[in-house]
Amino acid sequence: MKAVHFGAGNIGRGFIGLLLHEAGIELVFADVVEALIEQLTAADSYTVHVVGDEPKDIEVSGFSAVNSATETERLVEEIAGADIVTTAVGAHILKFVAPGIAAGIAARPEGAPKLAVMACENAINGTDILAAEIAKNYEGGDLADRVNFANTAVDRIVPAQAPDAGLDVTVETFCEWVVEEPPFEGSAPAIPGATYVNDLEPYIERKLFTLNTGHATTAWYGWAQGIEKISDAIADEAIRATVSDVLDETSALLVAKHGFDPEVQAAYKAKILTRFANPYLPDTPERVGRSPMRKLSRHDRIVGPAAELAERGMAHDALMGAFSAALAFTPEGDEEVTQLQGILAGGDPEAATVEITGLDASHPLFDAARDAVAERMKAL
Repeated sequence: MKAVHFGAGNIGRGFIGLLLHEAGIELVFADVVEALIEQLTAADSYTVHVVGDEPKDIEVSGFSAVNSATETERLVEEIAGADIVTTAVGAHILKFVAPGIAAGIAARPEGAPKLAVMACENAINGTDILAAEIAKNYEGGDLADRVNFANTAVDRIVPAQAPDAGLDVTVETFCEWVVEEPPFEGSAPAIPGATYVNDLEPYIERKLFTLNTGHATTAWYGWAQGIEKISDAIADEAIRATVSDVLDETSALLVAKHGFDPEVQAAYKAKILTRFANPYLPDTPERVGRSPMRKLSRHDRIVGPAAELAERGMAHDALMGAFSAALAFTPEGDEEVTQLQGILAGGDPEAATVEITGLDASHPLFDAARDAVAERMKAL
């Protein structure tokens, strides 16, 4: 089997690419960063350093690399002969990789097995986003006959890497790649590192509303205290208690909405907090808390669960505290921080709340969000 993986960055090399390699699948990295493609082409292997309670080094070899911006003909050829296409590029980049994938699908031989396409992004139903973009670029009415599009949920903390790491990647021990099975109709690719499920939504929201909500909350409160590492932030008793309160709220939603066993969800929450405390992951609050506009959007990790809790009449005060902490997160060099603070400087709390959260003024969460926005405006 062969897989073309878009995104040869840290997550691509240290998570999805690693699992594909361990499944014995021929791996082709596709990226637009010329220097990275040159490094991969010149290298025989790289090492994934797994750190935590069970540290180990895993050598990845036998891969190739293609520049998806300049080697378009070769990219099409690789996809035409592949069994799997995966991505780890960021949801907002999917529209840029879609044309190449569409061309590769069109070039596949008549009667070839369906191509498995899975977007492994930190976004809900990322493959649906990618599929829509591919459809815009595909000529013909047989796309559904040639491709199986399957949504996924991915979970592994891959921190910023040391400047001298080269192609090597440091990752945490825990990882989870959950893939919806129904689109494959019994022909899902054999990837031991992937877990196939009938209904993906509970797993997507469990990860988004626990790992991502907790990670961002830790970052925003840690940054406010001038703490330099996520592991040190979660070691702070006050911050840990605050993050725990936030995750108690999201856990209550997940149990009520998806029927997770309360004890199982409590254990998952405890595992998440332990992962944040891993001292071998040199992650910073500034990196983890970045892009606040996306993270405060309507269906993301803060407003998403808070809105559903408000709709159900359930407690969401801790989540709104995290919302306020995000409004006050102002490191330099983040375009979304600049955008957010510009909106707040406008002086109209209602308009700003609509723009930041996407909430309608009639929504039961709106007043609390507006009050937090107004409070932040007073501090500017």
